[in-house]
Amino acid sequence: MTRALALALAAAAAAVVVAAQDRDQLPQPTFRADANYVRVDVFPTREGAPVADLAITDFEVFEDRAPQKIEQFERVVIRPGGAGEGRPEPNTVAQSLQAIKDPRTRVFVLFLDPSHVDQGTSRQISQTLVNALNRLIGPDDYVGLMVPPMKLRDVTFARRTVAMERLLQNDWWGKRDAMVPRDEVEDQYAFCYQRNDPAVAQEMILRYREQQTFDALEDLVVAIRSLREERKAVLAITNGWLIYGHNPNLTRPLIDKDGQPTVSPPGNPPIGIDPRSGKLGSTNPNDLGDAAYRKCEIDRQTLSNIDDESRLRTIVDEANRSNTSFYPVDPRGLVVFDEGIVPSGAVSSPVSGLSPTLPPQVDSARLMARSQALRRLAEGTDGSAIIGTNNIAAALSRVVDDLSSYYLLGYYSTGKLDGKFHNINVRVKRPGVVVRARRGYQALRETDVARASAPARSGTTAPPTAESGMAAAVSSAVAKIVNSARDLPLRVYAAAGWRPGSDGKLTAMFWAVGEIVDRIPGADLDAVLLNPGGDIVSTAKARIAPGATSTLVTIATDTTLAPGEYTLRVRSQSPAGAETMSMPVMLPQPPQASAGIFIRRGPTTGNKEMATADVRFRRSDRVRVEVPSAADATSARLLDRTGKPMPAIPVTVSTRTDGDGIKWATAELLLAPLAPGDYVVEVVAGDTRTLAAIRMVL
Repeated sequence: MTRALALALAAAAAAVVVAAQDRDQLPQPTFRADANYVRVDVFPTREGAPVADLAITDFEVFEDRAPQKIEQFERVVIRPGGAGEGRPEPNTVAQSLQAIKDPRTRVFVLFLDPSHVDQGTSRQISQTLVNALNRLIGPDDYVGLMVPPMKLRDVTFARRTVAMERLLQNDWWGKRDAMVPRDEVEDQYAFCYQRNDPAVAQEMILRYREQQTFDALEDLVVAIRSLREERKAVLAITNGWLIYGHNPNLTRPLIDKDGQPTVSPPGNPPIGIDPRSGKLGSTNPNDLGDAAYRKCEIDRQTLSNIDDESRLRTIVDEANRSNTSFYPVDPRGLVVFDEGIVPSGAVSSPVSGLSPTLPPQVDSARLMARSQALRRLAEGTDGSAIIGTNNIAAALSRVVDDLSSYYLLGYYSTGKLDGKFHNINVRVKRPGVVVRARRGYQALRETDVARASAPARSGTTAPPTAESGMAAAVSSAVAKIVNSARDLPLRVYAAAGWRPGSDGKLTAMFWAVGEIVDRIPGADLDAVLLNPGGDIVSTAKARIAPGATSTLVTIATDTTLAPGEYTLRVRSQSPAGAETMSMPVMLPQPPQASAGIFIRRGPTTGNKEMATADVRFRRSDRVRVEVPSAADATSARLLDRTGKPMPAIPVTVSTRTDGDGIKWATAELLLAPLAPGDYVVEVVAGDTRTLAAIRMVL
């Protein structure tokens, strides 16, 4: 997927919502600050058809098995697709996000998966999708269009579908069976392995594609939670996924035609003395291809250890937390074979001129695996999968009916303001009625309610709403790995916090780690901090020394900044060229810090401490997390990806003060005992808690 196509998809978004009847509607309840007010969207059906004549007395709502009193009741029906009756369209992402807050709207995301859709198939299904959207999207509905590597924050939700129609009708967006590698990473894999073992390159390409798609889906289900509480529907157009797991055979030594090893097995780069400088190094200066092959070998090890089974479960769990249902569509219809004559991701050998092929039993297993993955995603999120049918239009029409009529229930929870996830179960007393409803919600904490209800101080901005509960906070921290654990020419990791002055006042500070892929003869970094209006707040410069890969940039501010989201833009200039990276940075309420800075020490750094923007670590590494804090009392511990403490892994804590007079709370740990997976380092300094997520790759 090219960057131009991704931008075109973002600009081509178009969308929809809902109109309501007043029948059986109860008055809005009086606001209470001592309890969670929960809205539940309920979809009752009998023999697949919506049930339209239910009353409030027909419903029972249970939270964690405790009955709840329904305070609000309303039936919502959807008008047929058509014009939007002159309502103004949202012109910005912010305006569209505000428009979809209405609980009586339907919100859709059309997720296109080019890596797993054939070119011809994408062309054939375009008109079917356009016709379905015209039926599905009502005059008040909102829909956004998303495709990897887009982020949900870049999606504009709107009602008009004209731009989307043009895109689907005129662009061959499917890339699965492209004969030419679809991006630079795949092209590099083919270059590294096509001579010795094309099957290695083929599997790496397929694993890489699945990883990219799951990165986007994980970002989607985590980020969509903040849009609104009510149900969101995702139409995912994809052939499905193979759900790759650990494969030690992928890391086998490669042998040439004479039976000799050609590429060393994956592992840490060799450490030796660079004859040019006399310094310790980890590359062979006499081998111009060493950096490229080493990068391929590192990726070969990483991709051999991916656990997409676990990631699919995480996506389903996060979708349920965010009240999101998936409706995956296999656009191929009824198919017999998963692969064509030339398999997807195939890399031909320059020696034989042949591409790897698959035996029939392997192809059949792959076809079944893809279908099962789509069914699990749909069934696990209360949606439905459209698989194995050539009448896709009729199947999509059932999705229209499925979401055309529902009920909105509201109640004040009898549960506590504890920040935990609470299960919801809705029953209908009438026999024969099947009920689908949101499965739970994340409760607020008492501190969240107090902060939200407190009047904003004069001259300040009200603090942003934070995800409540430890589980939600850990989940959010782990979700950031989706954006960080990727290979980019320039990688940036940022944090924000506060520095106390001699007069006792706090000054906002920003820190950024800029990291490049390869050791080159130095690189200059320019960092620019922008406020929400796009104005420059502050700038800073730094340099990556020759032979190093990263540096820490400190961005001081001489003005009083309000907490909120800012944009950090970092540009690198080196003999290899220029790269630019922009990312949002949240400035939290003082004296909190938004994140920690990672310091790596291991074979890849020449056993020297080096700031890193890459949150992927190996067992041979040591990692230190540093959090800006003026507090003296510091503690830290390691958590698994669910938030469960791991007391068997010791964490060493301390404090230090740098040359700028900024005090840092530090937490350091050895990674040797950890298995591949995601973990969270929790640093508590005074009254503030910071969560920093890492990913173990071997």
